[in-house]
Amino acid sequence: MTETVAVVDYGSGNLRSVEKSLQRAARESGRAARILVTADPEAVAEAGRVVLPGVGAFAACMDGLCAIDGMIPALEHAVLAEKRPFLGVCVGMQLLAEKGLEFGARGGLGWIPGVVRRLEPDDPACRVPHMGWNTVRARAPHPALKSLDHRPQDFYFVHSYHFACENDAHMLGVTEYGGRIAAIVGRDNLLGVQFHPEKSQAAGLALLADFLAWRP
Repeated sequence: MTETVAVVDYGSGNLRSVEKSLQRAARESGRAARILVTADPEAVAEAGRVVLPGVGAFAACMDGLCAIDGMIPALEHAVLAEKRPFLGVCVGMQLLAEKGLEFGARGGLGWIPGVVRRLEPDDPACRVPHMGWNTVRARAPHPALKSLDHRPQDFYFVHSYHFACENDAHMLGVTEYGGRIAAIVGRDNLLGVQFHPEKSQAAGLALLADFLAWRP
C-alpha cells in the first residue's frame, strides 16, 4: 500500500530538494511512498506522514505557517491526535519549541518543551552562523535513527540558533560546535533535525529512509 508523505509548503523551505530526497530515499529503500508537496490543510490532515521543512528566521516561518487558514489545526490533528510520524527539518524542527528568541520572542508550536536560542560557542573559532559538516551521534538507540546506531554520521548544518530542550531526554542526537548542541530532538511520534538531510548525501538519505520506515 502506498503511503502519502505530506511536505508542508508554507513559503519557507527547500521544498523541491526535500521532495526529491524523500523520493530517492523511498525508492532506494524499496518503500511505496507518494511524496506530496502541499499547502492544503486537508491533505496534511489526511497524510500518513508529515514533513515540515524550514529556512530563515523563526518568527517569519511561524507567521507563514499561521497564515495558511486551517494549517495549524490540520497539523495538530495528524500529528498530535492521530499520532502520525512527523519530521521537522532545520527551522521546521525549531518550530516544535515553545518559543524562539530570534528578532524578539515568538511563540512556536509548543510540542516539545524548550526555547530556541542564539548559538554562543565557547570556542571563538566557531563562527555564527554555523555552516558546514558536523558529526552527529545518537545518544541512545532509537527506532527512527537506525542508521545512527553505534555509527556517528556527518550532516550539513546552516543555522544561527539552536533548540535548548527543557527535558534532556528529548535531545536524541547531539553535535559539538563550541559546546554540545541538539542536532536531533524528539518524543513519541515527533522527530526534528537541526541539519539538512536533503543536503547531507548518503547519510541524509539513510536518515530519511529511517523516518519512512518508522512506526512509532
